[in-house]
Amino acid sequence: MKTYKYEAFTAVIEEQIRNRILQSGDKLPSIREIKAKYSLSTSSVQNGFEYLIIKGLVESSPRSGYFVADKREENIPEFRTKLPPVVRDEVFMKNMLLTSKRISESSSFNTAVPGDLLIPQKLILRTMQEVIREKGASLLRYYPSNGLEALRKQIAKQMGIYGCRFNPDELIITDGALQALTIALTSVTRAGDVVAVDSPCVFSILEVIANLGLKVIEVPVHYRSGFDTDYFRKVCGENNVRALIVTPNFHNPTGIMMSDDTKKELLKIAEDHQICIIENDMYSDLYFEEKRPSSIKSFDEKGRVIMYSSFSKTLAPGIRLGWLCAGQFYARAERAKFALGRSVSPLYQELILKLLQENSYERHLRSFRKKLNQQAIQLLEVLRKSFPEGSYFHRPQGGYSIWAQMPENMDMKRFHQYCEKHNILFTPGNTFSLTDKYDHHFRVVFAERITPESLQVLDKTGTKACEFM
Repeated sequence: MKTYKYEAFTAVIEEQIRNRILQSGDKLPSIREIKAKYSLSTSSVQNGFEYLIIKGLVESSPRSGYFVADKREENIPEFRTKLPPVVRDEVFMKNMLLTSKRISESSSFNTAVPGDLLIPQKLILRTMQEVIREKGASLLRYYPSNGLEALRKQIAKQMGIYGCRFNPDELIITDGALQALTIALTSVTRAGDVVAVDSPCVFSILEVIANLGLKVIEVPVHYRSGFDTDYFRKVCGENNVRALIVTPNFHNPTGIMMSDDTKKELLKIAEDHQICIIENDMYSDLYFEEKRPSSIKSFDEKGRVIMYSSFSKTLAPGIRLGWLCAGQFYARAERAKFALGRSVSPLYQELILKLLQENSYERHLRSFRKKLNQQAIQLLEVLRKSFPEGSYFHRPQGGYSIWAQMPENMDMKRFHQYCEKHNILFTPGNTFSLTDKYDHHFRVVFAERITPESLQVLDKTGTKACEFM
């Protein structure tokens, strides 16, 4: 540690004050006296006194010299700030837990993200390390507000292969899907406007709508066609609907896939009423058949469709990177994005770019889809065998979700109490609506690894449900 010449006298004064040899108000030797006694320069002595003043031990009086500081006891009031309790929305907290709480692998059927054992951990972490080595300190800077150009081009190229062509300049890279949805709604609505959603609808979408001060109309999905277009046409005729939020492919929570005819009809209704369709394309990569299904955007010739997606459902929930194809609404969307955050994580952008360019993402999807399909078949077999007669379980063609509908005479309160008591996690149907129309429904998610224990839990739960008839 560095020492200073003035410490020769300051240490002596400090000790004398500490031992009360020098008392408050006592006059200290002059600069001239200390210079002579310790053979120091004027500047060294002055620096020493400055040091003592800063420590609060010494005070300076003009033309009089230096004195021991008056060390009065500070009168600290006995005052404690009383903070009000943090008020939390109980309904929101309950719904959030119902869609995200995880207890054990064998009894958690509620969280619609890849489980730990289905995440391609080695691929992601290895690619991250490569990106860090290659890009270095550049990852610590801001990236363009609308996202890395090479990544936007790669996503546009990828979507073009699936028949959905758009200009990469229409794309905005976002911090996940919910940010993309928020930007889309901000671009086409104002507080108080009416938006339509497919119903049942995921809790997070309903929360975004509520936080933006929008009014919502629920339009039922249809098990065969995917959407009740007649009801939607009626709604549009009676209300000034500004936008429709819809998940046409492997809808969450039902797993339903909308037919191409319904997609085209839906687009025609939107065009007739000048409504913007906000298309959630998050699950389309998780198809079980031979090819990826078409999107509503692929039929759009008049720019009525905004599309968004993310990689959290196909890679890992912690990778917060999504994208928004804003089309004719780009100018407003770009400003809305900037207001929500200057830049999306450079590391995630470079990671996704590398996975797409090297075809690693597609290779992962092939094995992931196969595993999900196998698990869906396993669960359906047990669900249909064990639960009460008259139950319906929709077989998904992709995605994560099986939508369960119980007989009307089943006591659902006792069923959910049993599940809660035994830590069996489904998501109750009413979580997906502002109404009570789905109180005899629940969602079963197969994104966690399904084990023999998982199947035993389901079998036992189904047997128990038969007692609640």
